[in-house]
Amino acid sequence: MKKHIIFALFAFITLNVYSAPTDTKSYLRVVLNNLEKVESATYNSTKEDWAPGDTAASIIIHDYIKEYNNNPDSTIGANYVSFLQKDTTQMNFCYDGKMRAIVYPDKKEIVIDSFNTRILPFRPLNAPFFNRAKNIIKYALNTKDSNTIITEDKKESVYYCLTFYGSKQVEFFGKAYYIENTFDYGESISKYEIWMDKSTDLPFKIRREMSHDISVEKVSNVILNKIKLKDFNAAHYFQPDYKIVAYLSGNKKNGVNKLVGKKAPDWTLMDTISKTHSLNNLNSRVVMIQFTSVSCGPCRLSIPFLNKLTSGYKKEDFNFIAIECSANSMNALKYYQNKNAINYTFLKSVKAVLKDYDITSFPVFFILDKDHVVRNVFNGYSEEVTDSKIRETINQLM
Repeated sequence: MKKHIIFALFAFITLNVYSAPTDTKSYLRVVLNNLEKVESATYNSTKEDWAPGDTAASIIIHDYIKEYNNNPDSTIGANYVSFLQKDTTQMNFCYDGKMRAIVYPDKKEIVIDSFNTRILPFRPLNAPFFNRAKNIIKYALNTKDSNTIITEDKKESVYYCLTFYGSKQVEFFGKAYYIENTFDYGESISKYEIWMDKSTDLPFKIRREMSHDISVEKVSNVILNKIKLKDFNAAHYFQPDYKIVAYLSGNKKNGVNKLVGKKAPDWTLMDTISKTHSLNNLNSRVVMIQFTSVSCGPCRLSIPFLNKLTSGYKKEDFNFIAIECSANSMNALKYYQNKNAINYTFLKSVKAVLKDYDITSFPVFFILDKDHVVRNVFNGYSEEVTDSKIRETINQLM
């Protein structure tokens, strides 16, 4: 039988192998008990990200992960470092319980985020696979929220579909967190599908489906409890020739975009009805471009303001263009545009445009004058605060 997971176990750990599930929750308890015994793991991880309406993943990432259980960390509960599968000497991300380090190879930078510039009730990073699986199952067994659990006994695996119905979506940044309405991710249904290997009664695949985003992670070549947390030191993995940069909310550096004061790069992109649009063809006194993502909550939150803003000016005075940057197909753009009643021009981006404008997060607003010189850039979106800043800048340029 082909195994999804290869295990190296020490004598002090014995997994409870459960031949077949007799009821939904008893088998989940067996799996949870096994997960509680995982102190560390190394594995290959394949992650896919989908936009609702897409027919193929927009992002596919192949990583090699070292994961460590870290109970004293009350936020995530695990430390981990990820590398490129094709070159396991090249770190691309790590979290040590106090900070996260994000690697930007094109700039030879490592951005350090100590979670002090944007105060949230959770730390916004994806937990490593076994930590995440443990917390999802623990929540499913203990939650008082309305939920359904569907199971299916397959040939070599056991499949579970866990659906939670509440007033807010449930995400797992380590333990479960309810996503506040200010993130405006849409419907509150949260769906998690988990596949367990029958030979080990441990998960090997998780699929998460929300109204705004779908993600899948599958692990292979797993080795358990061979590496030790006491040997983990994030700095050991930092590339020695890379510059260390402190993270600032909304911008990695000093808040000044490199394009301010310069003419915006031209582009020609297509909308959802296959019509092409070029920046050079926009002749209004002020042009605003928003780089957005269909899976971004703050982006979604900005739509009512942008609809109102677009209808509040004459075309010769103001043009607004939104450029979607994460969907893989026009179907996803059409789905999002129709669902959110967008009344402005909505275009699909290409990689060259993202590079030209140095886009690494969403949303970002560029405000251009009549000569298409970038006069201001706003990163992120906060209702009323960002609205006021954008209106003020537009009116100053009129």
